Amino acid sequence: MTGAGELLADAVARLRQARDLMDVQLVVRSAARALVAADGATFVLLDGDQCYYVDEDSMSPLWAGQRFPAATCISGWAMLNRQSVVIPDIRFDARIPQEAYRPTFVRSLAMVPVRLADPVGAIGAYWATRHRATAEEIALLEELAVATAEALERVLPLVAAQP
Repeated sequence: MTGAGELLADAVARLRQARDLMDVQLVVRSAARALVAADGATFVLLDGDQCYYVDEDSMSPLWAGQRFPAATCISGWAMLNRQSVVIPDIRFDARIPQEAYRPTFVRSLAMVPVRLADPVGAIGAYWATRHRATAEEIALLEELAVATAEALERVLPLVAAQP
């Protein structure tokens, strides 16, 4: 996946140059979608016990600007459990709040936490068809998440101050 490797390298370089949260979110949302050929991608920050869906790059609107309890959404699950999650069909996963997803195009998803040891956010990728994210796709998203964590620590003093 040479193309994906080049996309990742470009995204990491742009994240190293990020000066504020807007710079970070613009890189993350577009890079996540392109890296795994998803129909949508989202960038989520943990805000207390809430997941704040900061931004998205999607074929139709999803949840940008909205907040959900971390205990009831899949981005929160990824952060609270400190692990990536792959869901090939959201209709058959109890962690997915069906009422929130029913009006959307989302059929499959992958969500990775940002800063694994002490998550501060998550990056999600969505597909309109049944799709099981591959190990390579998850690795690309996880690498993007590492670079995102480093960028956030630079641009958001509160993130850097956390253990």
